[in-house]
Amino acid sequence: MMGKRHVLRLRMAPLFALALLFALAPALACAQSLAPSGSPSLSARPSPVATGFLPLYRPQPMPDFGPAGPNADLAYAAYQRGYFRTALQEAMKRLDRNKADTAAMTLVGELFKEGFGVRRDLAEAARWFRLAAERGDIQAQFALAVASLSGTGVPQDRAAATALLEKAAAAGHAGALFNLGILAIDGDKQDFSRAADFFRRAAEGGNVDGAYSLALLYREGRGVMRDNAAAARWMKRAADERIAAAEVEYAIMLFNGEGVARDEAGAAKLFLRAAYRNNPVAMNRLARLYLAGRGLAKDEIEAMKWHILARAVGLNDERLDATLKGMNIRDMAIVEERVRQFVGP
Repeated sequence: MMGKRHVLRLRMAPLFALALLFALAPALACAQSLAPSGSPSLSARPSPVATGFLPLYRPQPMPDFGPAGPNADLAYAAYQRGYFRTALQEAMKRLDRNKADTAAMTLVGELFKEGFGVRRDLAEAARWFRLAAERGDIQAQFALAVASLSGTGVPQDRAAATALLEKAAAAGHAGALFNLGILAIDGDKQDFSRAADFFRRAAEGGNVDGAYSLALLYREGRGVMRDNAAAARWMKRAADERIAAAEVEYAIMLFNGEGVARDEAGAAKLFLRAAYRNNPVAMNRLARLYLAGRGLAKDEIEAMKWHILARAVGLNDERLDATLKGMNIRDMAIVEERVRQFVGP
């Protein structure tokens, strides 16, 4: 089966920690009113558009499939190129040669989980993950933990999932560390200090969600001393990895000079980047910057385009609405055409 070229990643949701935490929303900040000077306010939080803590999970890299050698990575290469049936066949050949090939087991589990080259079967995926997990494969332990947390293909079992995450985390699995951090604040007894430790270790291991989450804790002073400079440093790391929510947050910090030198032009670039990936807060902020001519050239038409796009997904802004209502027919037609061009046919 031929598909799009795939970077080898296990696309496993980070437990089902969906609306957690306090108001540390990843797409924080609703539309703010313009100050009398025309300076857009970019700092107030949170927003009715995005409440809770969405983990913004970044898929974990797939492991190498065993030691180097003749034909050792055929399954991996086939998966990467989208030849999923071939990947399955090569993985099964490896298992015929070595019944303890846990990386091949994990790949088979992933194929069944996603329905790549085979009929999607979550129970079968979990069976393969369990076989590999019991033999010490940390990717499989992580995958099975996620399945156990959500009850996907296996009975929901938080205790079992936590034990698996701890095993994977002990071996340095950054995604497991991040999820343990979420678990530390997902419940009646929230331990933000413990969560911060997990997020830090996850971030140091390359997990950008860990970096983003740690930045939020530093900014709010939850589990750590409030530290805007540390918050900015970790937020930038997540923003550099194209996490839209982090781009928005770091742009706000840049614009306001919170923990980092003020840079309105740099903030505008980040808002643009996130807005083109349909982040509604970025769209709203961009509209305000275009209208005020802060960080980029003043452009009322472009401002209204982004305002309409943000409003279409539920982020309202009364002051921008007033500007829109005051536009003449000619300019309004240009705005509508730009919106159509952005949305596409």
